[in-house]
Amino acid sequence: MDARIKSMKLRKILDSRGNFSFECEIVGESFFGRSSAPSGASVGKFEAVAYPKGVDASIKFATEKVIPKLTGVDVREQKKIDAILREADGSDNFSSLGGNAAIAISIACAKASAKLQGKQLFEILGKGRWFPLPLSKMIGGGKHAINACDIQEFLVFPSTAKKIYPALQANLSVHKKVKEKLKKRGVTLGRDDESGWVVKLTSEDALGILSEACGEASSETGVKVEMGLDMAASSLFEGGKYVYNVDGRKLDEGGQLDFVMELIKNFKLSYVEDGLHEEDFEGFAELTSKAGKCLICGDDIFVTNKKRLEEGVKAHACNSLILKPNQIGTLTQLDETAKYAKENGYTCIASHRSGETCDPAISHIAVAYDCKMLKTNVVGGERNTKFNEIIRIGEMIGKWI
Repeated sequence: MDARIKSMKLRKILDSRGNFSFECEIVGESFFGRSSAPSGASVGKFEAVAYPKGVDASIKFATEKVIPKLTGVDVREQKKIDAILREADGSDNFSSLGGNAAIAISIACAKASAKLQGKQLFEILGKGRWFPLPLSKMIGGGKHAINACDIQEFLVFPSTAKKIYPALQANLSVHKKVKEKLKKRGVTLGRDDESGWVVKLTSEDALGILSEACGEASSETGVKVEMGLDMAASSLFEGGKYVYNVDGRKLDEGGQLDFVMELIKNFKLSYVEDGLHEEDFEGFAELTSKAGKCLICGDDIFVTNKKRLEEGVKAHACNSLILKPNQIGTLTQLDETAKYAKENGYTCIASHRSGETCDPAISHIAVAYDCKMLKTNVVGGERNTKFNEIIRIGEMIGKWI
């Protein structure tokens, strides 16, 4: 069995926002793997550079510096492949090749390796065997929308679901009920990049509507639906203050922590992501200690980076983290971060990006690393792709269907 990489094809494709993205195909004698990279709008300061000089430049760099080094390499040697990608780039944050290009190549190789071995991607990555609950945006604001709420994402998840179909149905029910309630208000209504409803409301008004919808959906489906937020607080942080234009708030760091705790208490939130800015380890530690059973999740503060997470563990900042493959650039680095998180009692949440493709690799990552939740909407073709793949994986292993 010849496991050597024979050729690689790189191309530009469109993502869900109509921007160009990077796609890679890996070809061998008896295997093939394809992957494409998503892109974020709310980008952490410490994550890998997506495209340092644009998609064309990343393709040119990969053609000249990466393809010659990967041709002939055993496709099953993921650590070697990822080491070659990092060496070819020569930086700590993929500022030459680009993190998006790197992760597309890394995952395409992993898919090809799985194909060669007669396995699925999740089977060669880990041993997770439970489905990740859908964590889905219902109302969108912040950098993902225009003329909208200050907070970036108002989220829900079906906490008591034991099977994937009831879980999806619960979230879909909330999405429809939120639309109905907003239409009754006679407000101008749209959708953001991730198919969340866009409306200009205060944070409390939006949470009030969402709470009503969750209560009704829970009664209707028999599945308890809980609420959460992705506050994307770094994007609100200006000149040492958290600025809420719609809410009419301007908070210092202590005021922001108090506001987050107030929302957790008043609306019984079970999940808060990026409640403080990305360098406030001390503040996140205090928030985590005060928040009780609420998951305090770090995205921008950790950016799927083990070194950043090590700082968080030392400070006792957060109790969960987001896994976004293109933040770190290779599957090997993601693997190191996810395993370190588990060893230290952190809950992993796999996540899409606002600019998505139809690549379902994140679904396999969510299952492989036993993530509690997969964050992506249940509406929108490029979002549905992820949960449709979860359904297929469930059929393969005979669970959660």
